[in-house]
Parts: sequence; structure tokens; C-alpha cells
Amino acid sequence: MSASVTAAWRPTAVQEVLGLWGLGFLGIIVSFLLFGGTGVPKLVATVGFLYLPLIPMRWRGEDYRDYGLSTRTWRQDVRLFLGMSLVVFPLFFGLFALWTEVLPLLPTELARLLAPFRGPAHFTPRLPPRFGEWVVDQLFVVALPEEFFYRGYMQARLRDAWPQGRRVFGVRLGPAFWLTALLFALGHLAIFQVWRLSVFFPALLFGWMRERTGSVVGAALFHAAANLFVRCLEVSFFGG
Repeated sequence: MSASVTAAWRPTAVQEVLGLWGLGFLGIIVSFLLFGGTGVPKLVATVGFLYLPLIPMRWRGEDYRDYGLSTRTWRQDVRLFLGMSLVVFPLFFGLFALWTEVLPLLPTELARLLAPFRGPAHFTPRLPPRFGEWVVDQLFVVALPEEFFYRGYMQARLRDAWPQGRRVFGVRLGPAFWLTALLFALGHLAIFQVWRLSVFFPALLFGWMRERTGSVVGAALFHAAANLFVRCLEVSFFGG
């Protein structure tokens, strides 16, 4: 047989990424339909994000460090995380407070599509119940697996296919950056909540941070902190 017949087929970078994303997305949907209201869908998502990329990574002899899951730039990651938090969180607080004023003015059905909370808003600083558990959950179960899969693996592989881009605040951003953010947002529709598409916007910040340091550590810290901050705002404005 000729070499072209006997050679093992390998997907392109784009085929590989879209195939694994679709497989993970389907797994989350099925687990949500079968086990919604339990921790099973989150477990399926976490395991999928961490282990699905291992399949093609092993074909190429790669490991997690090749896709940004490394502490080699941890000082830069921490500095970037703190700087982003100091800039973004106060701005987001103001926008969130404004949103709580606008939301009651919208038609009821539209408001249900755009936000998960209801009722009158009144700000009283609160922490969610079992806040310490939330911190561990958001960092190690949610943010780190998602950042490895999307910004670490997916963004890097798509960049292999589309290396072109324009420099924005010191990093080159191209089609890989935008498509990763879009797929990240669409992936959040697996549990059928339209308002989750809004994660497209923080995904742009996470993707920029990954390109800035070459690591997903800073993006994972910021991702977890952003989720915690939003939850604190929800309970502070709307109660439990």
C-alpha cells in the first residue's frame, strides 16, 4: 500500500477543536437533561474540559504545560490578575447597579431572558452562604478547567490554524481569539439560559490575559474572582 493509504488520518487544528468542543457540549447537555439539579453536569464539564484535549495532545507528545497550564510565569500572572481586578471590578459594580435599575422597566419575559434574578434591588453588602466552598469550587472546579480547555488548549490550537491578527495592548489577537470567546459563550447555552451568552465579554479579557503571559493561571484567577464577585453582587442586591 502507498504511504498515503497507510498513514493514520489526523484532523486539522480547526477540526480537532470543533470536534472536541462539540463532544463536550453534547456531554453537558445530555447530563443536564438526565441529571439536572444535581452536581453531575458540572462534574461532566470539569472532567471533559481537563481530559478531552489529552487525546490529541498525546498524538503530538504534548502535555498540559504546552497549553498554558504552568506556574512558570506566576508572578506576572498574579500582577496581571490584581491589576485587572482593580480596574474591572469597580466599573462592573457601577454597571451592575445601573442594570438593577433598568431591569424592572423591561417586559417580564424579556427580563427573564436577560437576567437570573428577580424582585426589587437594594444594596446591602453580603457574602453567599458557604462562601469558602464557593471559592474552592470556582477556582478548581470551574475556572481552571474552563481556562485550560478554552484559553489554554482551544485558543492555542486555533492560533496554529490562524496565526494572523492585530496587536491590541501588547498582544496579537486574531480569529482564534474571537472564535474561542464565541464558542465559550455558546457552550454556556448547554443549560438553556440565554443570559449566559453575556460571558462572551469577560471571555475577551480572559483570552487577552492568556496571550499576555502565555499561561492560563492569571486568567483562571480572574475568572474565579469574577464569578465570585458577580455572586456577591447578586446576594447583596437581591438577597439569598
